[in-house]
Amino acid sequence: MSTGEVIVAGENGVALQTMVLVDENDRQIGLCEKMEAHRRGLLHRAFSVIIKNDAGQILMQRRAAGKYHSPGLWANACCGHPGEGDDVGAAARRRLGEEMGFECELHLARRHSYRADVGAGLIEHEFVHVFFGRFNGTITPNAREVAAYRWLEPDALLAEVASQPETFGTWIRDYLVHFGDKIISRPRVS
Repeated sequence: MSTGEVIVAGENGVALQTMVLVDENDRQIGLCEKMEAHRRGLLHRAFSVIIKNDAGQILMQRRAAGKYHSPGLWANACCGHPGEGDDVGAAARRRLGEEMGFECELHLARRHSYRADVGAGLIEHEFVHVFFGRFNGTITPNAREVAAYRWLEPDALLAEVASQPETFGTWIRDYLVHFGDKIISRPRVS
């Protein structure tokens, strides 16, 4: 959990995560319990991490079956929600370690908003800080978060999303439409 994350008690004393609600310029306008924010489709702050290796392959994870939305779908390396007052980059690095078992330097590539029905009566409506990183080491995913992972060539990713879109999270499909050129670009050779 994030250091600045607000936790409220739900029924039976179970801790509930609170999300940072934002306006279209990423200015905080309030807080809301995580599931309520997703049921109501409220715009909230998020981060998304895209990792490539030196060969230009893109790290994809299959979300674990127990995830609250989009279980079993392929997505980018990790996503999450920073807590109130959290440094978004630090939260993204921390979440990458929690989900994929490694950390690396991340660079903010862009900010992006999207709204998508993710099933089960939930709507993702995010103001996303998109980070890119490079990693070539050992990956040790957290089985509670990640069912599988793989490195995909950019052309293979595009082909799979085109032929089997239902096997990918709505956000990665949205990213490929809006800034796919940055995701699939090959590293420069010096």
